[in-house]
Amino acid sequence: MTNELERLQKRIAKSGYTSRRKAETLIQEGRVKVNNVIVTELGTKVRPSDQVSVDDVPLELEDKLYILFYKPTQVITSVSDDRGRKVVTDYFDDLETRIFPVGRLDYDTSGVLLLTNDGEFTNLMTHPKYKISKTYVAKIEGYILREQIKELERGIQLEDGITQPAKVKLKKQNKEKNSSLVEMTITEGRNRQVRRMFEYFGFKVQKLTRTSFGPLDLKGLGAGEGRVLSPHEVKTLRQLAQKGEI
Repeated sequence: MTNELERLQKRIAKSGYTSRRKAETLIQEGRVKVNNVIVTELGTKVRPSDQVSVDDVPLELEDKLYILFYKPTQVITSVSDDRGRKVVTDYFDDLETRIFPVGRLDYDTSGVLLLTNDGEFTNLMTHPKYKISKTYVAKIEGYILREQIKELERGIQLEDGITQPAKVKLKKQNKEKNSSLVEMTITEGRNRQVRRMFEYFGFKVQKLTRTSFGPLDLKGLGAGEGRVLSPHEVKTLRQLAQKGEI
């Protein structure tokens, strides 16, 4: 329907300008106008014919773009860095479309990272209630015990709350190097969560790679390389999120 109303923050997210959550902040800061009138009420709804602008720049709906990227270590998961460090979007300078990362990976963590210009999709992929699974392989210093693995699977108490149940598999242990290689699948995305979960037991993470995001993995990609997701892959991710599947 041409006159169907939608929330203002959703319209901003659909334009690819930013995520819905950040759009709410822009609205509250008085930086958003609807038909040249500043709007600060989060409950505001707009029609497709309404002109929406941020900082007096009109928003236009872009063709949606979804990219799977193999993030290297020592790269910031951001679109810019005030200290001049390399950021993930530096690898896509040739794109005319502005894209931003879906969630984050730590500076010293490598692996699967999604980038897009679809704010609504970003919310689906990152909100805890949608339970998109992420699998990591960690090389840790020390020998992890079976009981510790069971604790990780049940959930442990971190400073920001108890972690949701995880899937944990011991892949390898090296007596000479006193290290363990552990695979962990979680459905949350807290800051430095996997590292903190191992630190709970006193283990230092020597190397950490996110090997999959939902059904997506790193197959065919080297560090610093990316590819565009197929429509089927995007649809599958949306369906997983909407079902809340792990």
